[in-house]
Amino acid sequence: MKKTSILILAVITLVGQGCTEKDKKNQTQKNNEMIEINTKDYTTFKVSDNVTMYAVTFKNLYKMDVSGHLFIPNSLDRNTKYAAIIIGHPMGAVKEQSADVYASNMADRGFITLAIDLSFWGESEGEPRNAVLPDVYAEDFSAAVDFMGTRPYIDRDNIGVIGVCGSGSFVISAAKIDPRMKAIATVSMYDMGSANRNALNHSLTLEQRKQIIADAAEQRYVEFNGGEVKYTGGTDLKLDEKTHPIQREFFDFYRTSRGEYTPKGSSKETTTKPTLSSNVKFMNFYPFDDIETISPRPLLFITGDRAHSKEFSEDAYKRAAEPKELYYVKNAGHVDLYDKTDLIPFNKLENFFKKYLK
Repeated sequence: MKKTSILILAVITLVGQGCTEKDKKNQTQKNNEMIEINTKDYTTFKVSDNVTMYAVTFKNLYKMDVSGHLFIPNSLDRNTKYAAIIIGHPMGAVKEQSADVYASNMADRGFITLAIDLSFWGESEGEPRNAVLPDVYAEDFSAAVDFMGTRPYIDRDNIGVIGVCGSGSFVISAAKIDPRMKAIATVSMYDMGSANRNALNHSLTLEQRKQIIADAAEQRYVEFNGGEVKYTGGTDLKLDEKTHPIQREFFDFYRTSRGEYTPKGSSKETTTKPTLSSNVKFMNFYPFDDIETISPRPLLFITGDRAHSKEFSEDAYKRAAEPKELYYVKNAGHVDLYDKTDLIPFNKLENFFKKYLK
């Protein structure tokens, strides 16, 4: 009986090891999978004939699938290693909205680029959809470095990042604990922690903040008992005479043909809107604390001189250590720098990354 038990245990162990090895092999194969996609299928960004675009998927540290669009210049010899840039989309958006604009344009300038969907958004995994979890958002950028740094044609010592809007604060959060990000740029950055704790220009009172927290806590009971998920913030679905100018700015991008994009399985009514119960996670998010420890890696903060969000780039710049630069785009608002290629300072970004990614 004892010998039989030992034999069964040995068989189970060997089968388990076999499954583990098989799982590892399958995951490695998945991490190497690149599916070429037709760039003409997208209306929110353009890709030149000099660049090939691929759909890719890879795991983050928590075994969640992160989806992205990889852009490779056709002129590159894939037997040689090149610098690469990872780009993150605005908070509440998806890679097709803004991140792909930057990725395609920087690829046209000779960089291998990757635009990602943050977890819980777009084609990346994560439940519930539209959930807020800033630590995992930051992790997605490190996972993107894992992916890019293991491509045979990418120099893992020369990987940079660009964060647009909310992703600006996520890439800073990531870079503080991931030295593999060699150069960090933000555009129209929102500090999502401060924006939720204090609102723009610190206009939110402590009492108002506590009410938001209380509402979210009460909503947890509803969802725990199987009730309806509620959403908060995001972009209005309709305009009226009372609509705030900042909401109008976002509406012109997210709710018009200019930037509207609804991922498969999602709903137009909930795009851009985080869940009410999870959005308070931003209250504990302090991306600019210890930002000076990123030095001596360089930081570039780009903001429009008319941007309602410029306070966040200015705050980060004051706290950061050298080398750092704060660059104002003349006559540009916050959302202008999402997709208006005549205003986005691509020359500035190209020079920055060519200087620091050798």
